[in-house]
Amino acid sequence: MGMTSVRMETDCGALLRELQHIWAEVGESEQDKERMLFEIERECLQVYRKKVDEASKAKAQLYQSVAAKEAEIAALMASLGEHTIQSKEDKKTAPLKKQLSTIISLLENLRAKREERIKMFSDMQSQIEKIIAELTENNYDSVTTIKSINGDDLSLRKLNEYQAQLHALQIEKSDRLHKILECVNEVHSLCGVLGLDFRRMVDEVHPSLHETASGQSINISKNTLESLAQVVLKLKREKCLRLEKLRKSVESLFELWKLMDSSEQERKHFKSVISIFQSSEDDITCSGVLSEETIEQTEAEVERLKELKASRLKELVLNRRSELEDICKKAHIEPDMSTAPEKTNALIDSGLVDPSELLAKVDEQIVKAKEESAGRKDIMDRISKWLAACEEENWLEHYNQDENRYSAGRGSHINLKRAEKARITVTKIPAMVDNLISRASSWEDERNTHFLYDGVRFVSILEEYKLTRQQKEEEKRRYQDQKKQQALLLTEKEALFGSKPSPRKTNSFNKKHIGHHVNGNGNGFLTPSPRRASIGSATPDFLTPRSYSGRHSGNFKEARWLSPTPLNFVAIPKEDSMSTFTSISGSEPESPSQGY
Repeated sequence: MGMTSVRMETDCGALLRELQHIWAEVGESEQDKERMLFEIERECLQVYRKKVDEASKAKAQLYQSVAAKEAEIAALMASLGEHTIQSKEDKKTAPLKKQLSTIISLLENLRAKREERIKMFSDMQSQIEKIIAELTENNYDSVTTIKSINGDDLSLRKLNEYQAQLHALQIEKSDRLHKILECVNEVHSLCGVLGLDFRRMVDEVHPSLHETASGQSINISKNTLESLAQVVLKLKREKCLRLEKLRKSVESLFELWKLMDSSEQERKHFKSVISIFQSSEDDITCSGVLSEETIEQTEAEVERLKELKASRLKELVLNRRSELEDICKKAHIEPDMSTAPEKTNALIDSGLVDPSELLAKVDEQIVKAKEESAGRKDIMDRISKWLAACEEENWLEHYNQDENRYSAGRGSHINLKRAEKARITVTKIPAMVDNLISRASSWEDERNTHFLYDGVRFVSILEEYKLTRQQKEEEKRRYQDQKKQQALLLTEKEALFGSKPSPRKTNSFNKKHIGHHVNGNGNGFLTPSPRRASIGSATPDFLTPRSYSGRHSGNFKEARWLSPTPLNFVAIPKEDSMSTFTSISGSEPESPSQGY
């Protein structure tokens, strides 16, 4: 009403003055002037009233619009679960148009938020329905779903409920998919072991289980899972049956291989089959190992070996007998003659005895022979050392008789070292013999049986060896006495016939003289009976277990024992006799009592 009212009053006053001036010029009466002024005021009042009515109507419309929009806002906020944003004090103080503008802006925001919330609900509903369809194959009885979006409740609480339901369904889908994939993998593994067609097997359940490359997702319905579980159970039963069937065939195969002494090359083809024999059912994963083809091949091999069994048993019996004899020969024990080759051949040819029984009997004898050999091992090892010492003693005797042993020839220093070691070894022989006698006697007392060496009691061999060794010592002493007497006779003859003859004559004379006395021509010396042992030999070859073994036949017949006889001392020149005496002294044991 400020400047505008003043200007209107000024304009209206000017117009009124101009009108009064016109009326004065015209000569209007005062009554007419009053009437026309009244009409002017009435017309102005009507104009003001019309404007007031229009303003009131506009105000009412504004109030109605604000109220309607506030109601819509309240409804939106209620559906969205929002709280009141604008306070009542703001509404009283703010003009209607400003309130309307604020409300319109808020309403647009709420409408946009509502559309966004509806879209979120719609997306969740779509996901939920899709997962339910995958899990139940369009069977919605077990899960309550949203048929249409309810705009009255779009709150975050409701949205969280949908999210929880979706999350639970996603977990269930993941678990279902994991279980189905586990079943599919197990079916694949079982089909590989059993040699079955995996594709055909899962096709019977659902094609999507192996055709995922085309974009089709794996069917994870409850029916699919149950069908797969049934297939796995069926394949496991089939695996168990085939495994039992194959194990029986493999057991027969092992028996036939062992019976027929099959080579590794023959067994190589069934290497994968052999591997399952000691494996548990869960550990058998080799492809095709339980296929029908593998089982048929194994059964065919069993039948083939059974056909060959009859023709090869005789050969197997002889081979096992040969193995038994080799074991007995190494252990120097007598094999059981009940399975001798000539007897087994006759029995097999006659058909009176099953070759399998003979083979089993020979196997029992082999086991017994191995046990006996193990029980004799300690003594047999010591016998080997004793025999080695005897060989060194014989070598030393020949070495001492060699006139060129001290020459500076090639390898002489090696022989000298060996001779030194041999002399030390020879001194231990008596202790070795005593120790062997003690151990063999203890062995016999423990087992209440004789310790036989190639069929002869070993203690008897050792005792005869000791006796013969003592006789050799006595013979050496007698030989040394003869040498002394020969030297005295030679001195007397030199005194009778003059000076000492030349070496050539002396040697010839000595040969005659020694030969005369050795042969007993007038001097009282007796000629010993012939022996095969060399002069000074402390260990005649026929007195050791090895010599007894040499007198044995290849079939372990009884040994022929040779009784010891005196040594045959042939005529030896003086110089040769001295070297012989040296060799005897060199090989003589120094300390028989040394430990073994």
